[in-house]
Amino acid sequence: MKSKEGEILLKVENLSKHFPITKGLLRRKIGAIKAVDGISFEILKGETLGLVGESGCGKSTAARVILQLSYATEGNVFFKGQDLNSLSKEELRKLRQQMQMIFQDPQESLNPRMTVGSIISEPLIEHGTFRGKVLQDRVEQLLESVGMNREFANRYPHEFSGGQRQRIGIARALALSPDFIICDEPIAALDVSIQAQVVNLLEDLQEKFGLTYLFISHDLSMIRHIADRVAVMYLGRIVELASSKSLYSRPSHPYTQALLSAVPIHDPKREKKRERIILTGDVPSPADPPTGCHFSTRCSMAKEICFKESPNFRKASRGHHVACHLI
Repeated sequence: MKSKEGEILLKVENLSKHFPITKGLLRRKIGAIKAVDGISFEILKGETLGLVGESGCGKSTAARVILQLSYATEGNVFFKGQDLNSLSKEELRKLRQQMQMIFQDPQESLNPRMTVGSIISEPLIEHGTFRGKVLQDRVEQLLESVGMNREFANRYPHEFSGGQRQRIGIARALALSPDFIICDEPIAALDVSIQAQVVNLLEDLQEKFGLTYLFISHDLSMIRHIADRVAVMYLGRIVELASSKSLYSRPSHPYTQALLSAVPIHDPKREKKRERIILTGDVPSPADPPTGCHFSTRCSMAKEICFKESPNFRKASRGHHVACHLI
């Protein structure tokens, strides 16, 4: 575990993002897709918070709203104590230098018509940070920092492997010397043999530059390796938040228990004896989530109250918070 200074870098309060469902020529609103539904958490300076959950649970939408790439329906995001929702476009533009994102698919996120040097230098030029020879030197330094040759600056993205393209994306994210980076499933599109290399690179860069990460993934074994704390998300809500050690050794929410029961164990004897929790049914639609606890329709332990009342997100033990009526 990395040492923390105890300083809150990012604070999310009751954040929601609802997409309207419209009908007819007049585009009359008939409902809403609740992609993110009232999530709250904090990230300390220098730590990695892992955000996990099934595909479609709202992880990437939450990331885009946090970085103000998409506006929140309600709730607040505070970065270094500043409410991002209250900033003007110019103030937000300046602050964005300190917040960057690494995207899931490096092939889609890199412009195929631009050279690697142009891709990495684009944010530097946009924010007027470097020019001329200084700009070229900065690009070459960034390439070296992610383990790539300086001469690659004149090549195009299609000339590289998936892992190398993701390194280029990481170099671009580092260009403006940010404090906070959202890693949106940065290894999901890579070969298994390359995934560990990219994660090790991110850890090395965090140590070297004092970075803070929000690491989004559905790979629980990888999250266990890189994250200091883990937030588990289901159907737009965070159902459990705890330190990595606490969550993996003592999962409290039935959904977290089911997820962890599917993670392979390297010990064949323990793996053979372990009981797997099989979830029944499909994930409900975010356009029509269940009344009460969103997980109630798939939970084998659900009681009557679970179908009627939404559970509060409360403290179960020190540093461990759960949204469940049964805890």
